[in-house]
Amino acid sequence: MRYLLFAITFAAALAVASVDASRPVPPSQASSAPLLAKGEVHLANLRQLTFGGENAESYFSEDGTRLIFQSHRPPDTDCDQIYTMATDGTDVRRMSTGGRTTCGFFYPDRQHIVYASTHLKSASCPPQPGYEHGYVWPIYPEYDLFRANADGTGVERLTSTDGYDAEATIGPDGRIVFTSVRDGDMEIYSMEGDGSDVRRLTRRPGPDGGPFFSKDGTQIVFRGRPSEGPELADYLGLLNEGLWRPTTLEIYVMASDGSNLRQVTTLGHASFAPYFHPDGKRIIFASNHHDPEGRDFDLYIINVDGSGLERITWNATFDSFPMFSPDGRKLVFASNRNAAKEGDTNVFIADWVERP
Repeated sequence: MRYLLFAITFAAALAVASVDASRPVPPSQASSAPLLAKGEVHLANLRQLTFGGENAESYFSEDGTRLIFQSHRPPDTDCDQIYTMATDGTDVRRMSTGGRTTCGFFYPDRQHIVYASTHLKSASCPPQPGYEHGYVWPIYPEYDLFRANADGTGVERLTSTDGYDAEATIGPDGRIVFTSVRDGDMEIYSMEGDGSDVRRLTRRPGPDGGPFFSKDGTQIVFRGRPSEGPELADYLGLLNEGLWRPTTLEIYVMASDGSNLRQVTTLGHASFAPYFHPDGKRIIFASNHHDPEGRDFDLYIINVDGSGLERITWNATFDSFPMFSPDGRKLVFASNRNAAKEGDTNVFIADWVERP
């Protein structure tokens, strides 16, 4: 699951807040602090779309009119479910039916969505792991990918292979790219929109995942870890128990068929949640490399060749899961800023400002 990456330091601190699943909580219930931090020159007209609880991984529909996101909204839900909403935060609709869900995304036809869910195993939420191994995150083998109509009906199973299948996104031609441990390691695969023609794209030790296509569908950006060192040994040992301890991660790019794989960042910390700018020349992502304690994640943008790194957000808590609108004029992301309650994570949208 893409969202598990912010477990590095973030998910352990998340607090639970009650919200109405049918509409946003009025802004008056949030903090009155300014939304934009000093130095956020690429962002304008920043708006908060959700108010309370755990909301993240919000992604645009092809026409830029709606967002799909995951949210934990007690007392209505016991764990993450998939929702959609208009880009002004109104018309919130629940899509998923139970279990734990993650990683929703719209098909290009805007008539269907894809997401991962454990609901076939149980309608209840699967248990969280203990702390025998310190702070780790579960890689639930019960996760499979499902396609549904844009109103949540007509749920159809796309994957049935043993092991974790999640982190699905879709290219402009409708082909799905996703993460799976079906072959014993966390690797990236692609398949047709109906679940056919599954192809493995990465073949190197370590947790490769969180893939997204470029706007033209020719490239895939993802997060991964260098395939060597003690972190790799720790990763492989925990993966056998269905667990993961995310630590050092870098951003990578490859062709849509898995060829021409190259490393974009060399920051030596936790860099993840990458997404292409519509021009296909730049990548926006989250990283904690600027913070010696590793607790503060901010957004950065970098050229595909690894040059021109620039910091985008300067909020002193958590900013991640960025996505540009299809026309490149807006940016949506998740943040702890302006929280009414410590640990709240909400969805924000801003106008994107190009700078000379």
